[in-house]
Amino acid sequence: MATGVTANRAELIAIANSVASEKMIDKAIVVEAMEDAIQRAARTRYGQEMDIRAKLDANNGDLRLWRVVEVVEVVDDIYKQVDVDGAQKLQPGASVGDYLVDPLPPIEFGRIQAQAAKQTIFQKVRDAERERQYEEYKERAGEIITGVVKRVEFGHIVVDLGRAEGVIRRDAQIPREVVRVNDRIRSLILKVVRENRGPQIFLSRAHPDFMKKLFAQEVPEIYDGIIEIKAAARDPGSRAKIGVISHDSGIDPVGACVGMKGSRVQAVVQEMQGEKIDIIPWSPDTATFVVNALQPANVARVVIDEEEDRIEVVVPDDQLSLAIGRRGQNVRLASQLTAKAIDILTETDASEKRQQEFVKNSETFQNELDVDETLAQLMVAEGFGALEEVAYVELDELAGIEGFDEDLAQELQSRAQEALDRREQANREERRALGVEDALAELPYLTEAMLVTLGKKGIKTLDDLADLATDELVEKKRPEPRRRNDDAPRRTDRPENKGGVLGEYGLSDEQGNEIIMAARAHWFDDEPAAAPVAAAVEADAAAGDEQADAPVADDQAELPVADDQADTSVEAEEAEKPEDRNA
Repeated sequence: MATGVTANRAELIAIANSVASEKMIDKAIVVEAMEDAIQRAARTRYGQEMDIRAKLDANNGDLRLWRVVEVVEVVDDIYKQVDVDGAQKLQPGASVGDYLVDPLPPIEFGRIQAQAAKQTIFQKVRDAERERQYEEYKERAGEIITGVVKRVEFGHIVVDLGRAEGVIRRDAQIPREVVRVNDRIRSLILKVVRENRGPQIFLSRAHPDFMKKLFAQEVPEIYDGIIEIKAAARDPGSRAKIGVISHDSGIDPVGACVGMKGSRVQAVVQEMQGEKIDIIPWSPDTATFVVNALQPANVARVVIDEEEDRIEVVVPDDQLSLAIGRRGQNVRLASQLTAKAIDILTETDASEKRQQEFVKNSETFQNELDVDETLAQLMVAEGFGALEEVAYVELDELAGIEGFDEDLAQELQSRAQEALDRREQANREERRALGVEDALAELPYLTEAMLVTLGKKGIKTLDDLADLATDELVEKKRPEPRRRNDDAPRRTDRPENKGGVLGEYGLSDEQGNEIIMAARAHWFDDEPAAAPVAAAVEADAAAGDEQADAPVADDQAELPVADDQADTSVEAEEAEKPEDRNA
């Protein structure tokens, strides 16, 4: 026979206090876990069907055990219900609908019951501990924390944070950093994710915010908010850039971050395993900030294309390799720092590009506007680069060019509009020759030139266009990265990025979505009629069944069908086939 396991009141309270203190959870949670374990053991002793409750006093350790029964007229469940006569024995004056408490004697825990109770308490305490860890660390995301390396598994570093464990994934580590068990390590709490096995705390040493927080610890002015880090970019283990600004005109932000003899920045560099850091002044002017971000290279000119959200930077010929950096590192970090796409050109390349554009636009004006070379070059020199600009610009702006008058400006605008009309008509004829449906011309944002491009790509119907995704339609082709050595071999393993079908026209993703949804609209035109058609089909089927079940008279068994009625029935069946498919 199994020996009973008992514990006095003082021992119960001591156990609750010890577990709550060790796991750093509320004592009430431990007491609740004990009550649940006692309830389970009591149901095992008295019957699983009973509604048994247990209450443990957290102050003196008193344990109460009882069964709850409902007073009913007719007993359906003998374990949870009692009739009126039986209820009078438990509580005189009880009536139907009352719930009575039937006290039960304390139980002794056998070996199996004690083991089950232990498992229940451990599970409850473990769940409470996980919830405590999640609530504690979820609010600390973005902070730097110090821990001890516990183990390294498959390249991932498991860090003991004291009250929990965090993991530094392989892609969140500083490359070539050597970490050993029991080493102290600082990292950034990247995010905390709730999972079934407990909260997962993801740490990082490669995130730009890790560098920001290190500077905040080393530079009091950043911690106090006098100096602010506006942007940061990192190539972990190699190089980094930060843009800083001072809210106090009397404090130099760069000098404050560097410190006396570089003491402050060197402390950050050592923590980041020798990663070189460029500290540059931040500026609200994009061109100035780009020039600062590309240091130490000298910049000759900056051209900002707001429509394409790109920046073209012109540097002296001897500064090209310095501006691009080793393996494109300098321009890549500058692009991340400014959140802009940056193209690097030498002065020679920029001059050739401008000359080609100048000649191309001049020839376009000469051919389309029927003007001489001098007039065409004068218009290009004044900033006009397309027929649309000439046709729709304010008349005063065009007449304000030196040597132009209002009559000449009107004539140029009239010729530009006529040229655009001719171009539109030619595109329309080519589009129809390609077999592109007129329905595509009614979609928003699509011009005849775009329709010609679609036709050349084999997109000629609404269904062809509707089958495309947004990026397949409007994604812009990324320019090829500039190579410092033109004789260097090209990489052939990199997939070619051809861009979207209409990527050259500068349509936005929102416009692309609207075009595709408009092309798909005809797919849903028949949906509202689908339900009535289905109901009609079911009604016809029911009527047919009734007629099939009805008795047929002898004189109506084989009635001949007239030819015109037969043809009408065939036509009706054929007309119903498409609607049946829709239904």
